[in-house]
Amino acid sequence: MSETLENIKTRRSIRQFKDTPVPKELIEKICEAGTYAPTGMGKQSPIIVAVTNPTVRNKLSKLNAAIMNGTNDPFYGAPVVLVVLADKERGTYLYDGSLVMGNMMLAAHDLGLGSCWIHRAKEVFESEEGKALLKEWGIEGDYEGIGNCIIGYPDGKEPVAKPRKSDYVYYID
Repeated sequence: MSETLENIKTRRSIRQFKDTPVPKELIEKICEAGTYAPTGMGKQSPIIVAVTNPTVRNKLSKLNAAIMNGTNDPFYGAPVVLVVLADKERGTYLYDGSLVMGNMMLAAHDLGLGSCWIHRAKEVFESEEGKALLKEWGIEGDYEGIGNCIIGYPDGKEPVAKPRKSDYVYYID
Protein backbone atom coordinates (compact mmCIF):
# COMPACT_ATOMS: atom_id res chain seq x y z
CA MET A 1 0.00 0.00 0.00
CA SER A 2 1.25 3.49 -0.74
CA GLU A 3 2.50 5.66 2.11
CA THR A 4 -0.29 8.16 1.43
CA LEU A 5 -3.02 5.56 1.72
CA GLU A 6 -1.40 4.13 4.85
CA ASN A 7 -1.40 7.60 6.46
CA ILE A 8 -5.06 8.07 5.55
CA LYS A 9 -5.95 4.71 7.11
CA THR A 10 -3.89 5.14 10.30
CA ARG A 11 -4.53 8.80 11.23
CA ARG A 12 -6.77 9.10 14.28
CA SER A 13 -8.06 12.02 16.31
CA ILE A 14 -5.83 12.54 19.35
CA ARG A 15 -7.30 13.91 22.56
CA GLN A 16 -4.34 13.76 24.93
CA PHE A 17 -1.14 15.71 24.32
CA LYS A 18 2.24 16.25 25.92
CA ASP A 19 3.11 19.86 26.71
CA THR A 20 6.24 19.53 24.54
CA PRO A 21 6.54 22.45 22.11
CA VAL A 22 6.23 21.64 18.41
CA PRO A 23 9.19 22.93 16.34
CA LYS A 24 8.28 25.81 14.04
CA GLU A 25 9.59 23.88 11.02
CA LEU A 26 6.97 21.17 11.56
CA ILE A 27 4.19 23.73 12.00
CA GLU A 28 5.27 25.38 8.75
CA LYS A 29 5.17 22.03 6.91
CA ILE A 30 1.68 21.30 8.23
CA CYS A 31 0.44 24.75 7.23
CA GLU A 32 2.03 24.37 3.82
CA ALA A 33 0.12 21.10 3.34
CA GLY A 34 -3.04 23.04 4.15
CA THR A 35 -2.26 25.62 1.49
CA TYR A 36 -2.18 22.87 -1.14
CA ALA A 37 -5.72 21.67 -0.46
CA PRO A 38 -8.04 21.96 -3.44
CA THR A 39 -10.30 25.01 -3.45
CA GLY A 40 -13.22 25.99 -5.64
CA MET A 41 -11.87 27.34 -8.94
CA GLY A 42 -8.46 27.64 -7.26
CA LYS A 43 -9.61 30.82 -5.47
CA GLN A 44 -7.96 29.82 -2.15
CA SER A 45 -10.68 31.20 0.12
CA PRO A 46 -9.22 29.85 3.40
CA ILE A 47 -6.55 31.34 5.63
CA ILE A 48 -4.69 29.64 8.47
CA VAL A 49 -3.79 31.34 11.75
CA ALA A 50 -1.02 29.39 13.51
CA VAL A 51 -1.34 30.01 17.25
CA THR A 52 1.65 28.97 19.36
CA ASN A 53 1.53 31.81 21.90
CA PRO A 54 0.30 30.14 25.13
CA THR A 55 -1.68 33.20 26.25
CA VAL A 56 -3.56 33.45 22.94
CA ARG A 57 -3.99 29.67 22.78
CA ASN A 58 -5.52 29.67 26.26
CA LYS A 59 -7.82 32.57 25.37
CA LEU A 60 -9.09 30.65 22.33
CA SER A 61 -9.59 27.61 24.55
CA LYS A 62 -11.69 29.60 27.03
CA LEU A 63 -13.78 31.18 24.26
CA ASN A 64 -14.36 27.76 22.71
CA ALA A 65 -15.28 26.15 26.04
CA ALA A 66 -17.66 28.98 26.91
CA ILE A 67 -19.77 28.16 23.85
CA MET A 68 -20.51 24.81 25.50
CA ASN A 69 -20.93 26.44 28.92
CA GLY A 70 -17.82 24.57 30.05
CA THR A 71 -14.45 25.25 31.57
CA ASN A 72 -12.44 22.20 30.48
CA ASP A 73 -9.79 22.69 27.79
CA PRO A 74 -11.46 21.70 24.49
CA PHE A 75 -7.98 21.62 22.93
CA TYR A 76 -6.94 18.70 25.16
CA GLY A 77 -3.65 20.31 26.15
CA ALA A 78 -2.36 20.58 22.57
CA PRO A 79 0.25 23.35 22.41
CA VAL A 80 -0.62 24.48 18.86
CA VAL A 81 -3.94 25.58 17.39
CA LEU A 82 -4.19 26.09 13.65
CA VAL A 83 -7.34 28.12 13.11
CA VAL A 84 -8.85 27.77 9.65
CA LEU A 85 -11.05 30.63 8.47
CA ALA A 86 -12.55 31.01 5.02
CA ASP A 87 -13.88 33.92 2.99
CA LYS A 88 -17.68 33.68 2.93
CA GLU A 89 -17.75 35.59 -0.38
CA ARG A 90 -16.71 32.33 -2.10
CA GLY A 91 -19.52 29.83 -2.60
CA THR A 92 -17.24 26.90 -1.77
CA TYR A 93 -15.67 28.40 1.37
CA LEU A 94 -16.93 25.73 3.78
CA TYR A 95 -15.68 22.88 1.58
CA ASP A 96 -12.39 24.68 0.88
CA GLY A 97 -11.69 25.14 4.59
CA SER A 98 -12.66 21.55 5.34
CA LEU A 99 -10.15 20.28 2.81
CA VAL A 100 -7.45 22.48 4.38
CA MET A 101 -8.24 20.90 7.75
CA GLY A 102 -7.99 17.40 6.27
CA ASN A 103 -4.66 18.09 4.60
CA MET A 104 -3.20 19.50 7.81
CA MET A 105 -4.35 16.57 9.94
CA LEU A 106 -2.81 14.10 7.47
CA ALA A 107 0.43 16.09 7.33
CA ALA A 108 0.63 16.18 11.15
CA HIS A 109 0.23 12.40 11.27
CA ASP A 110 2.89 11.96 8.59
CA LEU A 111 5.28 14.06 10.70
CA GLY A 112 4.67 12.03 13.86
CA LEU A 113 2.30 14.50 15.50
CA GLY A 114 -1.24 14.05 16.72
CA SER A 115 -4.15 16.21 15.62
CA CYS A 116 -7.86 16.66 16.11
CA TRP A 117 -10.53 18.84 14.50
CA ILE A 118 -12.14 20.97 17.18
CA HIS A 119 -15.40 22.64 16.20
CA ARG A 120 -16.93 25.93 17.32
CA ALA A 121 -14.47 28.16 15.42
CA LYS A 122 -17.52 29.59 13.66
CA GLU A 123 -19.12 30.64 16.94
CA VAL A 124 -15.86 31.91 18.45
CA PHE A 125 -15.14 34.23 15.53
CA GLU A 126 -18.74 35.43 15.29
CA SER A 127 -18.49 36.65 18.90
CA GLU A 128 -17.35 40.17 19.74
CA GLU A 129 -14.19 38.78 21.39
CA GLY A 130 -13.45 36.66 18.33
CA LYS A 131 -13.98 39.59 15.97
CA ALA A 132 -11.63 41.66 18.16
CA LEU A 133 -8.96 38.96 17.85
CA LEU A 134 -9.25 38.96 14.07
CA LYS A 135 -8.89 42.73 14.04
CA GLU A 136 -5.88 42.51 16.38
CA TRP A 137 -4.30 39.95 14.03
CA GLY A 138 -4.87 42.23 11.02
CA ILE A 139 -7.43 39.93 9.40
CA GLU A 140 -10.07 41.87 7.50
CA GLY A 141 -12.94 40.57 5.41
CA ASP A 142 -15.97 38.38 5.82
CA TYR A 143 -14.35 35.26 7.27
CA GLU A 144 -16.06 32.36 8.97
CA GLY A 145 -14.31 30.00 11.37
CA ILE A 146 -14.22 26.55 9.82
CA GLY A 147 -12.30 24.63 12.46
CA ASN A 148 -9.42 24.48 14.90
CA CYS A 149 -6.76 21.93 14.00
CA ILE A 150 -4.99 21.17 17.26
CA ILE A 151 -1.57 19.58 16.98
CA GLY A 152 1.08 18.28 19.33
CA TYR A 153 2.86 15.16 20.48
CA PRO A 154 0.42 12.43 21.53
CA ASP A 155 0.51 11.47 25.20
CA GLY A 156 -0.70 7.92 25.34
CA LYS A 157 -1.79 5.16 23.05
CA GLU A 158 -3.26 6.18 19.71
CA PRO A 159 -6.85 5.04 19.17
CA VAL A 160 -7.55 2.19 16.77
CA ALA A 161 -9.88 2.72 13.84
CA LYS A 162 -13.35 1.26 14.13
CA PRO A 163 -14.28 -1.23 11.42
CA ARG A 164 -15.75 0.48 8.38
CA LYS A 165 -19.49 0.00 7.87
CA SER A 166 -20.48 -2.46 5.16
CA ASP A 167 -22.65 -0.02 3.20
CA TYR A 168 -20.13 2.82 3.00
CA VAL A 169 -19.67 2.55 -0.76
CA TYR A 170 -22.23 1.79 -3.45
CA TYR A 171 -20.87 0.70 -6.81
CA ILE A 172 -23.01 1.44 -9.84
CA ASP A 173 -21.67 -0.49 -12.83
